[in-house]
Amino acid sequence: FEREGTAMLKYWLARVIVVVALAGVSGAFGQEATEMYIPIGQSPGVSSKSTLLGTIESVDPGKRTLTVSGPAGTRKFQIAERTLIWIDRSAQKQRNQTGTLADLQPGRKVEIKPDEGAGQAVAKWIKVQL
Repeated sequence: FEREGTAMLKYWLARVIVVVALAGVSGAFGQEATEMYIPIGQSPGVSSKSTLLGTIESVDPGKRTLTVSGPAGTRKFQIAERTLIWIDRSAQKQRNQTGTLADLQPGRKVEIKPDEGAGQAVAKWIKVQL
């Protein structure tokens, strides 16, 4: 009986470890999955802490760069193929939608999340207000 009890304990302990590990992953994934639906500047724990809020100064579609001015000054970001662009339509009381490089126009308010894995100058996602 003792051998069966030890095996059962190891089985349940392994299950608990997997559940705890997945809980941490799903929290981060949950934030990413819902980010497109959150208005500019209102992402809990993200906005103004790990994002930049500002106004588009210029866009170079050929070089895929975006220059933004904000409280900390002017910064230039690279827009990678994997950069997500979302249109914040909350001011019109409409759902946000997926955007494109053409939606990034000078004078528009944006929130940018730098892609820490690719370097601070690459945008992971961009929310733009129309």
